[in-house]
Amino acid sequence: MNRLLVALLLSLAACGGGGGSPATDNSPPPPPPPASAQVTLLFMGNSHTSVNNLPAMVAAMVRVARPGMTVLATEAPGWMFLDERATHVPSIELLRERNWTYVVLQAQKYSSSGAFDYPIDGAVSLVRKAREQHALPILFPEWPRRGINETQRIYDLHVSIAREAPACVAPVPQAWDLAAARHPTLVLHNEDGNHSAPAGAFLAALVIANTMTGFAPDQLPEIPGLGVDGATQALLRAIAAETVLAYRPRQWCPADA
Repeated sequence: MNRLLVALLLSLAACGGGGGSPATDNSPPPPPPPASAQVTLLFMGNSHTSVNNLPAMVAAMVRVARPGMTVLATEAPGWMFLDERATHVPSIELLRERNWTYVVLQAQKYSSSGAFDYPIDGAVSLVRKAREQHALPILFPEWPRRGINETQRIYDLHVSIAREAPACVAPVPQAWDLAAARHPTLVLHNEDGNHSAPAGAFLAALVIANTMTGFAPDQLPEIPGLGVDGATQALLRAIAAETVLAYRPRQWCPADA
């Protein structure tokens, strides 16, 4: 597949900002039934979760943080916003299929201009359904689009969901801002300025894995096979470690072990 076609597919895919419909024709196929594992991760999101296979990155980090334990990451079928996901029968059936360890929720609609408010009812419903399955729900605020100052607005929106239904809130956008400020030559965004480059996905995965395990990102070793070289991984581990100290991921789910 050439680069032009890839860019076209990404531009059609659902994004957190705006109110467009997702391009379900290009979404991942439904996953096979989950295998048995000691730590199970369910990701419900859109193309921001799928691009660069962020779930596999998180799973690799959790395996390091939980040595000797089996870890399985599963991505819910389709690319869709959380309000759509909340009424998507295959997704709800997958959520109810087992007692997941962690459920990561990404793709809350937000106004690209900041002029509109989108309902959070779907996200709140999914957080509550995750808890019914004895899972720890983790809200995944997206990184800001390139050149747009929207980190606080995106983060605050997800905090508003956690205020309605307790959930962890991973400070992904703050980590991206810090990385861009400290290391401006790092390529975090895809060419479209919206989706992630491999390094950006790796940074988001570090923050999400820390939210799950509490394992300090800067204590992780280099992890091969994730499309990010060792030197860049080291820079991103330091950024993630500083971010999670400043913006505690568990502050909105303090009762969870």
